[in-house]
Amino acid sequence: MPSGHRYLLLAGLALLLLAAGDTRAQELPASNDEAKARLDASPRHGEWVRYAAGPDSVRAWVVYPEASDRAPVVVVIHEIFGLTDWIRGVADQLAAAGFIAIAPDLLSGKGPGGGGTESVDRQGAVQLIRALDRSEVKQRLDAAAEYATSLPAARPGFATIGFCWGGSTSFRYATEQPNLGAAVVFYGSSPDTEALAQIGAPVLGLYGGDDARVNVTIEPAKTEMDRLGKRYEYEIYEGAGHGFLRQQGGREDANMQATEQAWPRTIAFLKAELGVM
Repeated sequence: MPSGHRYLLLAGLALLLLAAGDTRAQELPASNDEAKARLDASPRHGEWVRYAAGPDSVRAWVVYPEASDRAPVVVVIHEIFGLTDWIRGVADQLAAAGFIAIAPDLLSGKGPGGGGTESVDRQGAVQLIRALDRSEVKQRLDAAAEYATSLPAARPGFATIGFCWGGSTSFRYATEQPNLGAAVVFYGSSPDTEALAQIGAPVLGLYGGDDARVNVTIEPAKTEMDRLGKRYEYEIYEGAGHGFLRQQGGREDANMQATEQAWPRTIAFLKAELGVM
């Protein structure tokens, strides 16, 4: 083969590989530093809404899939940092997979002047999260699910997915909401074993290997869930740290490797449990 033709062939193959890599990356949530740009370029319809939760009004981000059929709902529970652009990006990626995603700002009305996450800095959000009442969090999640499943484009059935504090909350919510279809827990602590008897939904847990604070709670929950005959499957990704889905470039590529395995497993789990073909 002439050298010029060989060069063109190799260049073409390189472009194909780059395109394939970009396509795979677009099937994963963006990392924290890329989330806003990915959101701005998304073809999916996303909008801010407000829904009633008891005496309060909760601000939420809702994203719709590009689909001809009605879709099941996934409630996205944010981290201890509140409803950030990264969480909104996760909601958008769930919509790309065929779900209506609603991400409520559980800090709505808790900030200065009745604001939410947008009214405080990162540490302010952490302080507000730590002051939240558990029963109020449940009320707001219940209302988020009710609002989203009542949308004309939605069908019955919903799941939760949460990260960090939201992961712990997703697992705990499974002990509190009998109508929950499935719960996904990203690097969140497990509930006390006494509460696990109340769980009806299957639970998927996804954890970084270098996250002992959280991971010490896995086996007690697994042992009790097995004893109760309830489904709790989990995976620990060696070398990955806490928050690996947000910080995909960290831990010498271990966080990215964890992301590339954990996200497809998440989507497959949610589709299976919510009946998405």
